Amino acid sequence: MEQTQNFPDWHGTTILAVRKGGSTVIAGDGQVSMGQTIVKGNARKVRTLAGGLVVAGFAGATADAFTLMERLEAKLEQYPRQLARACVDLAKDWRTDRYLRRLEALLICADATSIFTVSGVGDVLEPEFGVAAIGSGGSYALAAARALMEFNLTAEEIARRAMGIAADICVYTNHSLTLESVHGV
Repeated sequence: MEQTQNFPDWHGTTILAVRKGGSTVIAGDGQVSMGQTIVKGNARKVRTLAGGLVVAGFAGATADAFTLMERLEAKLEQYPRQLARACVDLAKDWRTDRYLRRLEALLICADATSIFTVSGVGDVLEPEFGVAAIGSGGSYALAAARALMEFNLTAEEIARRAMGIAADICVYTNHSLTLESVHGV
């Protein structure tokens, strides 16, 4: 997709989800950049939904992501405790609805047992190893978290360490973290 000249070149997000030992954590950094300038260092890109049963993080345009999170919340109300169904329904709407198709964001959604990456092209992907990441530093955080999974660390410890590694490598990621978690019964 081609950007217009007047649209700011916003960059910067790392969102990481880790599921281990009955806990699922989503961590997000706080940096928002425009070109080579950091315009905010403490943005909150991770939220709880469905009365705390679901956590979600976003990468991309903030207004677009909030619109998608509101839609996901509505799907979760329609399908209580059915995160997979809510995500698939959201992805279907996102891909087919004329308005939603124009939204530029990615979501990671999780409950105590599942993690899903949801995109506007209809993808609802569940990670193979209990770890998923999106955003400019996502690959760094994903690699670090995958390496840390074999150690005797909690999901939160893995998320914090992996996000620290991503922040040390990716110029669009900082050390200001927001973490939200859900726990199994």
